[in-house]
Amino acid sequence: MPIKILVADDEASIREVVQLYLAREGFTVHTAADGDAALDLEAETQPDLLILDVMLPGRSGWEICRELPRRVPVIFLTAKSTETDKITGFALGADDYVTKPFSPRELVARVKAVLRRSGLIFADGDELSFPGLTIRPATQAVEKDGHTVALSPKEFDLLLFLARHPRIVFSREQLLTNVWGYGFEGDDRTVDATVKRLRQKIADPANTFVHTVWGTGYKFEVSAK
Repeated sequence: MPIKILVADDEASIREVVQLYLAREGFTVHTAADGDAALDLEAETQPDLLILDVMLPGRSGWEICRELPRRVPVIFLTAKSTETDKITGFALGADDYVTKPFSPRELVARVKAVLRRSGLIFADGDELSFPGLTIRPATQAVEKDGHTVALSPKEFDLLLFLARHPRIVFSREQLLTNVWGYGFEGDDRTVDATVKRLRQKIADPANTFVHTVWGTGYKFEVSAK
């Protein structure tokens, strides 16, 4: 499931270049030219991250940050570069502050860093640690409560894919495509059987980790029973 990013800036050229660079990295990008449109679009699309100009027409970037009904990672992209401006931005809960003129490639790197800190994406070699469960992609090792768990290659791939996208619900068809590959000729029962074996190896009375979402598919989430 692509990560969704909302970019709000009153300069069309900036919106276009930021959208271009982020889309190249596989992100879904929505854009707004003013603060009111940005708030409406945020409510409509539920983005995973916001990139906000401070000096937007209508509501400013700071006002948007104050009015957001939910906690969303925010990067301010603005010409306001004084120390006081930056302190104000971080005091409002900004996760990063980028001043204009800026490098689009550096902005993409900062976006990825914020998303990693937020647990929304992981680098290929990043170790994933959850209460009672550790996943090490580099060595394809899994530890449960400090003890090594023996997983088959597909059990490991399925666990890693779900854990890298926590709380996102995937259908069985999406899991077949992303974990088994486009050329795989199996069906939904393949996913169900692999999930069953995986749960038997990693679940315990405290955490299930791989949850069934009835009528839809599966998701990874750490939650006490």
